[in-house]
Amino acid sequence: MSYFEIKTPRGTVFTVNGKGGKVTAEIEWNPGFGPSESSKFDRKQRFVDQECIRRMAPETPRRTGVLIKSATLGTVIGSGEINQITPYARRQYYEHKEKSRWFERMKNRHKDSILKGAEKIE
Repeated sequence: MSYFEIKTPRGTVFTVNGKGGKVTAEIEWNPGFGPSESSKFDRKQRFVDQECIRRMAPETPRRTGVLIKSATLGTVIGSGEINQITPYARRQYYEHKEKSRWFERMKNRHKDSILKGAEKIE
């Protein structure tokens, strides 16, 4: 299931009048471009979602491990949105003394390597 779809516009004809006369150009899109790029983007988004969840785990406060597991259970991989579904996740994220804002800390540490991994996906 793809969450994102890249659409290509219809072909366009441009005509420009200049000193030397009239010039006409037609731009035609490759019909396979949209589906191909949508599929590639979808694979990259799934990779980013999975890597963020994996790399967030060590940064997440851990008493029983439920908060960490809630990211996997509450997230639809490929949607581009990570959800932790425990009732106390929001409070922990903003108010935990040592480990608050674990996604932001993970992103600051691992953003470049996650993006490099996504770039390698074809």
